[in-house]
Amino acid sequence: MSKMADEKVISAPATGGGEDGLIAGDLSAAEARVRPLETLLRAAPLGLCVAAMAVMLRDTQTNEYGTVSYSDLGGFKYLVYANGLCAAYSLVSAFYTAVPRPATLSRSWIVFLLDQVFTYLILAAGAASAELLYLAYNGDKEVTWSEACGVFGGFCRQARTSVAITFGSVVCYILLSLISSYRLFSAYDAPMPSLGNKGVEIAAFPR
Repeated sequence: MSKMADEKVISAPATGGGEDGLIAGDLSAAEARVRPLETLLRAAPLGLCVAAMAVMLRDTQTNEYGTVSYSDLGGFKYLVYANGLCAAYSLVSAFYTAVPRPATLSRSWIVFLLDQVFTYLILAAGAASAELLYLAYNGDKEVTWSEACGVFGGFCRQARTSVAITFGSVVCYILLSLISSYRLFSAYDAPMPSLGNKGVEIAAFPR
């Protein structure tokens, strides 16, 4: 391992084997500068998710044609559950980031994986709900579904607001995934130069 790698990862090899080491040096200084911004970015989805969930939970309309509620559609129920889970994760992760603590490889891996899971969770919920809205506004002639928003306009507008807020959370989670990815993989060295089977040197990317 190079001298630079020894300064950044203490007591653990770059491959992740053995005991976890502390990510120190210039990474620690970068952590101190980025922590307030990351904490704010992790707290932002909390408000967005709660707002999207609250709007959808109140989304019910009754008129002479009948009653429609978000609970009648599986995609909208999934949106509520996903926003609730993501709101809880945002609260926990914002508190975790706000409290200074030594960064280890195992913690970086855990945060990275959780960020990935919740990013895809909220993205899937937003995409499924957007597809439902598209069918509600345009219908589907192939299966003889007529558009419903002409009759239940208030219901569709409220659902559209909830979906739009959810995609705001998606943007925050994508940014968080990029931050946690950078933090994790910055702890590893670039591949060292080596010779291929035919004696051709393989270039290593500069750090």
